[in-house]
Amino acid sequence: MNRFARLTVPVGIVGIVLLLVVPVPAPLLDFLIVCNILLALLILLTSMFVKKPLDFSVFPSLLLVATLFRLGLNVASTRLVLGQGFAGQVIDAFGKVTVGGSMIIGAVVFLILVVIQFVVVTKGAERVAEVGARFTLDAMPGKQMAIDADLNAGLITDAQARKRRAEVSAEADFYGAMDGASKFVKGDAIAGIIIIIINFVGGIAIGVLQRGMNVGDALNSYGLLTMGDGLVTQIPALLMAVSTGMIVTRSNAEEDMGRTASSQLMQSPNALLIAGLAAVAMALIPGMPVVPFLLVGAALLFGSRRLEAQQKKHNEAEDAKEAATLSSEEDPNERLMQDMRVHPVEILLAPDLVDMVSGASDDLLARVRSLRHKIAMELGIVIPPVRTRDNVELPPSTYAIRIAGVEAGRGTAPSGKLLALGDYLDALPGTSTVEPVFGLAGKWIPTEMRHSAEMTGATVIDRVSVLVTHLSSIVSANAARLLTREDVRVLTEGVRKQSPAAVEELIPGLMSLAEVQRVLQGLLEEQVPINDLPRIYEALALRAKVSTEPEALVETARQSLGPALAAKFLDGTVLNVIMIDPLLEQSMLEDMRPAEGGTQIVMSQARLDAVLASVQSSVEAAANAGRQAVLVCAPAVRPAVRRLVAAPDGGVPVLSYREVTSANIQIETVGVVRHAEAIQA
Repeated sequence: MNRFARLTVPVGIVGIVLLLVVPVPAPLLDFLIVCNILLALLILLTSMFVKKPLDFSVFPSLLLVATLFRLGLNVASTRLVLGQGFAGQVIDAFGKVTVGGSMIIGAVVFLILVVIQFVVVTKGAERVAEVGARFTLDAMPGKQMAIDADLNAGLITDAQARKRRAEVSAEADFYGAMDGASKFVKGDAIAGIIIIIINFVGGIAIGVLQRGMNVGDALNSYGLLTMGDGLVTQIPALLMAVSTGMIVTRSNAEEDMGRTASSQLMQSPNALLIAGLAAVAMALIPGMPVVPFLLVGAALLFGSRRLEAQQKKHNEAEDAKEAATLSSEEDPNERLMQDMRVHPVEILLAPDLVDMVSGASDDLLARVRSLRHKIAMELGIVIPPVRTRDNVELPPSTYAIRIAGVEAGRGTAPSGKLLALGDYLDALPGTSTVEPVFGLAGKWIPTEMRHSAEMTGATVIDRVSVLVTHLSSIVSANAARLLTREDVRVLTEGVRKQSPAAVEELIPGLMSLAEVQRVLQGLLEEQVPINDLPRIYEALALRAKVSTEPEALVETARQSLGPALAAKFLDGTVLNVIMIDPLLEQSMLEDMRPAEGGTQIVMSQARLDAVLASVQSSVEAAANAGRQAVLVCAPAVRPAVRRLVAAPDGGVPVLSYREVTSANIQIETVGVVRHAEAIQA
């Protein structure tokens, strides 16, 4: 079956070529004409039932093939009309029955069809296709950037991004093809007129000069055949022109055209009522046909009453549902306790920002749900539901993000504005600002200036994406605080189903749930994903038999995840590392002292400043060379070194030798941390 379908179009093209050069008998021509009419009707019906234009993406190519097929039939019918004076029963029926055997009626009907097709349908479809192609191409960069913004914010996956990019590209290709395909319809209408004139003149010439007919008989005989031939081809051509107009004027919808039209035309009982009364009033005008107007008016009035009753019933059901919801609410004390509870993650919105949770396409709540899924995939924890509420104390256009009741970040998201990030924003109207996550200079511009901003090379981000990106950064930075003991219990039960031996050996025999929680929090503080819990538990079970000191357990868990940790910083297959001078590293080992928060390196302030300056210069040198470097040191000093070089924004990543060598990667040294005092020591 698939092979037959694959060969249908090539075989059909070959058949069309044969129509142009090989005479066909009248019965076969009848069959092909019927196929042509039904094909045009099928295409028209298909264009009515598709939900969006891309569902019928083959239409431009199909339009070209159908046009070529119709012209081939014109050539074949012309050969029969001029050669035999008979072109089959279909053309004969259209010439005699459809127009009553009158050449004048046939000519008038043909001209009317041509005017409808050429002046009305084809002209409008051509203009709509041209405008649609232009607007689609202009909007393509903005759509691509919106997809990239959603991908960066974690709202969609890589596969979804690729699919959406392909849809954007396919949409641009489709409307570009429709812009060209509409010219086929226009050319087909012109060709139909020319072919009719040629057939008419040629038929009279053959009848008079070759067959000895008088002018009247030749005009009547060949004129009727010519008009029948013209109607046979113009009716499918008109159907194809209507299909073209219907495709280019369709917008993406959830339902086909019939359901959409009926639901939208029947949405207002007042409109039906007024139309029905107008029909009844027109029936009372003297000279007007009473019965048709009364029938239509009665149908409209009946539809109005029926629709009004349905809407009333629907509203009553909604009111009953709302009343049931209100009656089942919690009592005041429980509601008060709910309001008193400290929520793990909370978004406070100024009153003018509540439209962000209105349920539109950029609904904040839907984006937050996608963010929770993204963080779960990246860090291995399920953050609790994010509570969103308004706060009249916030300044206009301001939002605040709280973690465990404490404000962790604040920003602005003005209504009707977009955030433009770029270097050439001075010419754009708006309010200058600083992007809250990366600290980039930007400007809040009016929504209608999106295209102008994109033309300057700026990245345009909607305000919901700005808030969600800010929330993602804050949640990731506070992941350790959000991991509760109950979360650890749930995660552990999940591991028990997958790898029961790892859990039974570790908990509760070697470590308590609280100790496991502290280790996992230590990993999350360094942005280490904990989604590979079976491997982490197996490593902890071995180390816990020797010591349950938290710092040592965290290092053991990190070493079990070594390849995954190093993979985050790879440049292709190369890991760019900054080493610590062996003498300095030995000196650090000697200066290590235990403390409540973990081991610390105790050294003079001058020496500490010199070491930090050396680290900073090595990192900057690597960055200037276009490389992202990590600091590598001995496992024993890694926690202390990380605390030493850590900065509020995360500082330079610090890995141990074991974490680096456990991965099958190529290591390239791009810097060495040195200090004169370390050499003297």
